[in-house]
Amino acid sequence: MDCGNGSFCRSKCNTSGIYIPLGTMEEFAQCICCCCNRIAGILFLGEQKYESEGKMMQDTCFALKGAVVYTEKKEEFICYDQAYIICENGKSRGVYETLPKQYQNIKVIDYGKCVIIPGLCDLHLHAPQYGFRGLGRNIRSDDWGTWFDIYAFPEESHYRDLEYAQRAYGRFVDDLEKTTTTRAVIFATLHRPATELLMSLLYKKGFAAYVGKVNMDRNSMDGLIETVEESLQETERWIQDCEGLYGAVKPIITPRYIPSCTHELMEGLGILSQTYHVPVQSHLSEGLDEIEWVKQLEPGITCYGDGYDRYGLFGKPEPAVMAHCVFPDEAEMQLLKERNVTVAHCPECNMFAANIAPVREYLRNGVKVGLGTDMGGVGTLEMLRVVKHAILASRIRWALDERKDPNEQVGGLLWSEAFYLATKGGGSFFGKVGSFEPDYLFDAVVMDDTSLQDFNERSTCERIERIIQNADDRNIVAKYINGKNVYRQGE
Repeated sequence: MDCGNGSFCRSKCNTSGIYIPLGTMEEFAQCICCCCNRIAGILFLGEQKYESEGKMMQDTCFALKGAVVYTEKKEEFICYDQAYIICENGKSRGVYETLPKQYQNIKVIDYGKCVIIPGLCDLHLHAPQYGFRGLGRNIRSDDWGTWFDIYAFPEESHYRDLEYAQRAYGRFVDDLEKTTTTRAVIFATLHRPATELLMSLLYKKGFAAYVGKVNMDRNSMDGLIETVEESLQETERWIQDCEGLYGAVKPIITPRYIPSCTHELMEGLGILSQTYHVPVQSHLSEGLDEIEWVKQLEPGITCYGDGYDRYGLFGKPEPAVMAHCVFPDEAEMQLLKERNVTVAHCPECNMFAANIAPVREYLRNGVKVGLGTDMGGVGTLEMLRVVKHAILASRIRWALDERKDPNEQVGGLLWSEAFYLATKGGGSFFGKVGSFEPDYLFDAVVMDDTSLQDFNERSTCERIERIIQNADDRNIVAKYINGKNVYRQGE
């Protein structure tokens, strides 16, 4: 935390166990007083030990038993009515109907008839917008920025106050814990101390994530804007602060979008990304008016994506994820593929804006796609809802734009394809993630669908369809990230 001297907590207070700034002895004493007496318990960082048995301290090799569902290919679910998923040193060793001989003596956690799925990956999420989720979609205005002026920017300005950030981010992380999400790519705000606070809270819960300190030096409100120098200095300091401190929670370079960042800032962010080998996240082609605006701000670009690419912020040399990507032209489609950029499709948000991204076209053209909740104007952190909305959005787009014959079989995403995007598709941004195939990182969610069942025997593939449509946090029994049990219902 920033205790008023401009330094983030780095040394641990012997009384409270909280990290405090390095500085003069007077500053040191002041910070002890601040941490111990006023906001004790706000931060717990890298050296904390997880002592809760069954929470973080796990055997290096074990198996989960239950009904198993995952995807290796987009076109089909792989379903087992009963099977073992073996985890060894944080990685999957595969799915077996009977335990292989070499694993006969490992610990087996039997979840009975519960359904076990890979953890879901949220590739686009604004954490500071969680507090006003579900608001602002009833605004009647032709001004694209109205929603930002009324909701997003005023809320984000509060995060200069660390006590406010602690309350808001604490609620966000607590609620995220009770979802099927195991990995996320997250926007914070432009405030470095609050961004580090968010990272520490995610780390404490055992999440894997990329978190971005937002950069903006134009087209924002008073009090929520930086100079180029300030933005770059704070970003570099933040990257250095995070080195080795938050485990699987890592920094990601985050120009909010091109209209919020000058040429000088974009150039500097590209240098930082390349110097420190940090990936990039931003927004791309969300609205037609936005696209025209970007063309005015970046003369000579071939497409919106080229406005990032000219600064080294579009997948080369470091990986990038771009949110929305609703209106790609041919040049942008090709550039997304060539630079191996991952599209974060946010179906609920874009449907509210009466826009639907061409996901099937992306997949046909070899563009990488995952899913995101986005937050703000949408209402839920639960990625299963996003899977459902991705299916609905693709069918609406097919019906309106692609259907040639009224008797043609219904098009759009298959259920398995949408689930794949939320697991293995989006998971690829983190490496080998989102499947139970051998050598994939072991992320798993255990679902008890008893409350959803009818009075007939259903196959596991039918059950996952119903889970996607109807399950919520009440159905989540346990969650594993990198082979560690990070959540159990009721604990």
